[in-house]
Amino acid sequence: MSWSRPLLFSLLFCFDELIFAQIKYSTPEEVKVGAIIGNIAKDLGLDASTLINRRFRIVSGAQDALFEVNPNNGVLYVHKNLDREQLCDRNSACVIDLKIVVENPLEIHYVTVEITDSNDHAPSFAEKEKVIEIAETTLPGARFQLPAARDPDVGINSVQRYQLSHNDNFNLEIRDRGEDKIPFLVLQRHLDREQKTNHSLILTAIDGGTPPKSANLNLTIRVLDNNDNRPTFSKEVYSVMLQENVAFDTVVIKVKATDLDEGSNGDVEYAFGGDINSKALELFSLDRKTGEIRVNGQIDYETADVFKLDVQASDKGQPPMTTDCRVLIKIQDVNDNKPEIEVTSISSMVPEDSKHGTVISLISVTDIDSGLNGKVICNLVGNVPFVLKPSFKENMYSLVTKETLDRETVSYYDISITATDCGDPPLSTVKTLSIQVSDVNDNIPEFRQSPLELYLMENNDPGASIFSVRAFDKDLNDNAAVSYHIIRGDGGYNNMASFLNINSENGQISALKSFDFETLKTFHFHVVASDSGTPSLSSNVTVHVFILDQNDNAPVILYPVSSNGSAEGVEEIPRNVNAGHLVTKVRAYDADIGYNGWLLFSLQEVTDHSLFGLDRYTGQIRTLRSFTETDEAEHRLVILVKDNGNVSLSATATVMVKLVEPKEAFAASDVKSSAKADEENNVTFYLMITLGSVSALFLISIIVLIAMQCSKPTDCTSKYLQETNYDGTLCHSIQYRSGDKRYMLVGPRMSIGSTIVPGSHANTLVLPDRRGASGEVRA
Repeated sequence: MSWSRPLLFSLLFCFDELIFAQIKYSTPEEVKVGAIIGNIAKDLGLDASTLINRRFRIVSGAQDALFEVNPNNGVLYVHKNLDREQLCDRNSACVIDLKIVVENPLEIHYVTVEITDSNDHAPSFAEKEKVIEIAETTLPGARFQLPAARDPDVGINSVQRYQLSHNDNFNLEIRDRGEDKIPFLVLQRHLDREQKTNHSLILTAIDGGTPPKSANLNLTIRVLDNNDNRPTFSKEVYSVMLQENVAFDTVVIKVKATDLDEGSNGDVEYAFGGDINSKALELFSLDRKTGEIRVNGQIDYETADVFKLDVQASDKGQPPMTTDCRVLIKIQDVNDNKPEIEVTSISSMVPEDSKHGTVISLISVTDIDSGLNGKVICNLVGNVPFVLKPSFKENMYSLVTKETLDRETVSYYDISITATDCGDPPLSTVKTLSIQVSDVNDNIPEFRQSPLELYLMENNDPGASIFSVRAFDKDLNDNAAVSYHIIRGDGGYNNMASFLNINSENGQISALKSFDFETLKTFHFHVVASDSGTPSLSSNVTVHVFILDQNDNAPVILYPVSSNGSAEGVEEIPRNVNAGHLVTKVRAYDADIGYNGWLLFSLQEVTDHSLFGLDRYTGQIRTLRSFTETDEAEHRLVILVKDNGNVSLSATATVMVKLVEPKEAFAASDVKSSAKADEENNVTFYLMITLGSVSALFLISIIVLIAMQCSKPTDCTSKYLQETNYDGTLCHSIQYRSGDKRYMLVGPRMSIGSTIVPGSHANTLVLPDRRGASGEVRA
């Protein structure tokens, strides 16, 4: 059963996308634990089925919270016993403020629960019995202050009236002193000590509860012999302002009572009334003779802002005469309390793609001082992408984003919140809030260089790794986990990507076939790097592959060639030829390029070294001297043709030179001339086709390389290489610079004056830098 009732008070505000609402409930104190206060979800119009997923919860208050909410239905219920007097003392209004948070979308609702008073306390007197001494000569109408009863309840449930038991001599008068009702005993008729020495009365205090509760005080009136005059205070009520935190023994006020009697009958002494709060007696002291009230403890405005002291003055006559006054001590607040900052974090992790105005935390600032001393101004320290946004409730703020966050630039923020009051001097408090920026997949994988170049030696091992690519992603975790794949084409002859494989995890690329430079000079393919975020982001890089030549082709003898295909030939020359006569020319071809295809000719076997000479570069065989009659008529020449690869490959040709008489030579030459002419024409035709094909492939390679180098910020030049030892053979070359080194890519024929670079396989040379940099060999 619920004893609460929701008040008809509800406000709804909307700031950007953040929704605020305020609801107020009322419940009596001392209800049972578990009693329902109200259904917040219903009153706010929230769908109860979504409360758990939206993390419907209370985010404010102490750990021993008085209230809890049921996330299943949105009901607010009592979690601990509610004792209004313990929570709010004697304050007229007792309210508890709660903050309710609902996420997705974010809503912040303020719930105020007012705890109303119930008549759970009866009035009570500080003493069970009060003795009042009155002289028999006292005139009717004299008033005597009686102890007031105290009731912890407030409002109608506090003490409302007093009753005095029936008698003939006294009457009861009630006076209001502020919020208190003070009873006075009024003498109605003369007292006669000889008739009655003591009078017994009962004072009853009654509250306004239903049913009412009461308390009794026994009064004993003693009738004494004559003492003409009673002391009289200058004021019935004294009022004074006192600053909190004043020094001990500070004089608060001095009360003064006078007695018109002489001697001991006129000597006045002061004492506190019997019903003063024990806490007040600890804080103040009263000088019995002077009436000075001094500070005797720590005065704290926040504990009590006013003290009500009853002071009694009595003379020393027989019987002694007394009178009472009230001293109101109002405490003046000083700025002695720093503001307090309470932070309720919605989440310690903030996504870097959060929109402007996203709520990070709720900030509540309190200062228990009053007035300007309790007015607080809240700010953020430093230049941070956050701002404090005031709420419609005073001293309530929302910490929201004001700029775009980037985890890759700043991943962690320590935000200092400063709260400063308006006191003099102002007091301030600083609280640091740590915020972690969480990663979202907003960065694509990046390759350090694009495009990439791969120089691959031909005749590679199928299945072996030939290259490795690597991309990096600035994001974290799965958003930075990169996988690789090669873009496949239509599977045509020119699509070399179908012969490549890549490890998706580490980017290692392996070739599934062996490449042949003489068949394929260059190709390219595309590698895609994709992260594992949602959605996945990717980038690609182009890899240009240049196949490097290897000396894997032996020279082929084009001439002489016999009818059975062997490299053998017969040359007949007249015996009377002079020195320098061209006997024949050995022609050979090598499919490789550069040094691997540069051919040198040498005489491996010769019958007479003095008769014939061989040009090592052109393959021309010439006579070195004139023939004599003693020279043999037939000479066998074995010519060795080898290339200049690291491991040279070679072929041999055999030429039989026959010496004939001039007439026979002319006759034979006429017979052979026509056949030889036809044969040379055929050989020349095929040689031109072969050389044209090789030159075309080489020129294509040169053009591709020039295009690639022009796209790079390197110092590239293209020219013909001129050698001091130039022998008439044209050597095509490309020179270019990369970094501090100069490189030369050579063509199929090379001048003898050039220098081969070890490990280059006759493709690339490193030239000395004109600026003095040392050369280095690169393949």
